[in-house]
Amino acid sequence: MLDTKTATAPNTITPVQIDVVSDVVCPWCFIGKSRLEKALALKPNIPVEVRYHPYFLNPWVPREGMSRDEYLTTKFGSPDRYTSIAGRVAAAAAAEGLTYAVDKMRRQPNTLDCHRLILWAQSAGKGAQMKQRLMDIYFTEGADLSDREVLVQAAAAVGMDANTTREKLASDADVAQIESAANSAKDAGIDGVPTFILGGVAAITGAQSPEVIANAIEQIATNRDKFMAGQKAAAR
Repeated sequence: MLDTKTATAPNTITPVQIDVVSDVVCPWCFIGKSRLEKALALKPNIPVEVRYHPYFLNPWVPREGMSRDEYLTTKFGSPDRYTSIAGRVAAAAAAEGLTYAVDKMRRQPNTLDCHRLILWAQSAGKGAQMKQRLMDIYFTEGADLSDREVLVQAAAAVGMDANTTREKLASDADVAQIESAANSAKDAGIDGVPTFILGGVAAITGAQSPEVIANAIEQIATNRDKFMAGQKAAAR
């Protein structure tokens, strides 16, 4: 579990648990986080607990990262082949009020350390802020997330202690925990992100519209007892 956020609602209602499996360098996760937040605003009377979990979109990228051109060539055949995809992503991001500045990205990072930062931030209730900050500086500012000092500055921006963060990043603290969680997601059959797991009984894959996500949350909140009963019966 990397972050928990509870929407304001009557305490008599059990919150709907939303587990978000995503990666900070996945552009559709960037867009999907925005759409999830808009979905929650559409259903303000349904309490939720949002928890973010790690996923390695590109586990083959070395720990020190690699040039963006090398990455695009390896994944798509050449940087030029990504141009049309980038245009669609940029348009979708702009519709959400986000900036996908593909021309500013020069390095493709391994995201293990990013997920460690999110894990550490969640202890202070700032995991969602940390995740957002990392995605903002990568997709909008073109920051190099494989640069340790960039990560330290990002952590400081959300209120984490810079010196403590620097020391922890230089160690192997929580590396095994992040790798285990990311591997567990793939072992569970998740091969596309973002994936939103609602109430532990239903999943939405991809950056669906706020309305689709909101309606799914409402269905789970209304019928959770029925869904749980069906799961128990199927497990017998």
